[in-house]
Amino acid sequence: MDTTDFKERAAMQWSTGWYGSSGFDRLPRGGRPVPGLETAWTINWPARQVRAAGSGPLALAVVGDCGADDQQLQQGLKLVRAKDWRALTRWPGSYLTIARRGEALAVIGDLAGQHPVCWRTDSAGTWWSTSVAALAALDGAPVDPTALAAHLALGQPDVLGQWSLFRSVSRVPTGHLLLITPQDACIVRYEPAEYEPVNLRDAAPTVRAALSEAVGVRCDGRPVSADLAGLDSTTLACLAAQRGPVTAVTFADARLRDDDLLYAVRTAATVPNLSHHTAAGCSETVYYAGLEDISALPVTDAPNAYVVTASIKKAVLDTVVGHHPEGVHLTGAAGDAVLSAPSAYLADLLREHQHRRAWQHAQAHARLRHTSALTLLRRARPAARTDLAGAWRQAAAELRRPPRPWVPQAERPVAWTPLLATADWMSPDVRDRLASALEVAAELATAPARLTAWSDRQDLARVGADTTGWRQIALAGHDIEVAAPFLDNEVIRACLAVPADQRGTPGRYKPLLGEAFAPTGVLPDFILTRVTKGGFNALAYAGLREHAPVLRDLLGPSSRLAAAGLVTEAPVAAMLQRAATGQPTAQGALHLAVAAEVWLRQLETAPARWEVNSHVATA
Repeated sequence: MDTTDFKERAAMQWSTGWYGSSGFDRLPRGGRPVPGLETAWTINWPARQVRAAGSGPLALAVVGDCGADDQQLQQGLKLVRAKDWRALTRWPGSYLTIARRGEALAVIGDLAGQHPVCWRTDSAGTWWSTSVAALAALDGAPVDPTALAAHLALGQPDVLGQWSLFRSVSRVPTGHLLLITPQDACIVRYEPAEYEPVNLRDAAPTVRAALSEAVGVRCDGRPVSADLAGLDSTTLACLAAQRGPVTAVTFADARLRDDDLLYAVRTAATVPNLSHHTAAGCSETVYYAGLEDISALPVTDAPNAYVVTASIKKAVLDTVVGHHPEGVHLTGAAGDAVLSAPSAYLADLLREHQHRRAWQHAQAHARLRHTSALTLLRRARPAARTDLAGAWRQAAAELRRPPRPWVPQAERPVAWTPLLATADWMSPDVRDRLASALEVAAELATAPARLTAWSDRQDLARVGADTTGWRQIALAGHDIEVAAPFLDNEVIRACLAVPADQRGTPGRYKPLLGEAFAPTGVLPDFILTRVTKGGFNALAYAGLREHAPVLRDLLGPSSRLAAAGLVTEAPVAAMLQRAATGQPTAQGALHLAVAAEVWLRQLETAPARWEVNSHVATA
């Protein structure tokens, strides 16, 4: 494949705009003006996904999958006039909102980071964008090593607040919007940090309606395909099949030893409109395949987890393309994050003095994990005795001590913001700078009372950012748009209003989904009673063994991460050696490090995002 041709096809979908009293000397390459907003542009977005109402001092535009019809968009101008920003985010779908009211401009991303917003301001005005790398490219702003250290060591996007991966560029944290006026550019919270709790049974109809509408937005006449594997993806496939034909694909590999394929075949035989196909695994459908030639991977805006599993995703999309081109593919990404909850919620029960309920839940979780209830409660107790700011100060103190011996993350105490194994691979100087940044963040921290309310949002933001990268991989290589309905605003709101101890209650697998769909007939009964879940551990370890030389090269002496002190050679080599001999390994940490290294190398040859504004250049 010609690399230049690939990079042109792999150009990202992004949006950008200018706010200022004077002219601007750049234009986004390939940008199309947004109707009604003369200094806003979309790049590589199809016209049907860029819609607008109004113009001049009162204008509104949405970019992405938005379920509002033309009349609703027109009525949305009343919401703009009233500055009811949150109401503009409540239509089905996942989209960016741009709203102008007089001299004020509001740029509103989604709750899951699929449409992130960042900005940079100088004396002439403010550029905003959904691409942080594009704004950095305006003047070649470098990657900020401390921000990248936080990305690697903490895994929670909002820990450093407005601090982006690039110097001179600010980001809008989850649940906030960017408001630009002649006076300044600032962030404004539009989403509550924590929802008023709704009982699981009471929330079920709202969850069902939100998820049905989210799927319906994507069934807009294009060919529809869907993963058909676990409970989450099967739900989406069945909802889509109510509206028309669906090409359902199951990735099947004998090394996985799961029952996804058995359930998929049975589902397709039961549900009308599901045409089932199998994407068969092979020697190259393992983690880390294809990384010896990173020029064949799309350039993503941030380090992206899916570069590690790209060969597996490619196998699925190849199967889809064989049966229909240029459609939309539904994935169950984030289903786990919104429909269930990790046992970390035990810390919240302890904090709220619900000791009996904590003990009952700990006993049930302990039986599932073959451990003791006391062990689980001891792990949860430290997090119950502090808040987010206190947790960050503790993490900072930990970073200033010598690196810890590695143990699996599941055996460490529950934490508001866990330190990942990658933190122990960094140089002392980088650890110290990250500790200082955490201490500053702790002084500014505003957080919900419950640990799970914080960690749920951070998990979704991380999954959303990664899914955006997967969408880019699918568009670049297959002209297929990936859609993740579980990441839609209204689905998130409906699900997270249910307390974590009800979503994650042991003894019932994803009870919220069962409660929502049991009375409807959308899903076969045998799916709703399923308690098994597939996993990719076998392919992860196979990839670690088979591609160890490539990984040693990526993270070795020539590593960009190593040059910045973000990894050191000895602990990484030891971890790769553990993997080669089949021992338990810090898979998540290696995953993060490899994705970041690939991203740093890709930035060195990233395609140009901007061109000279000829009107200004010749003025």
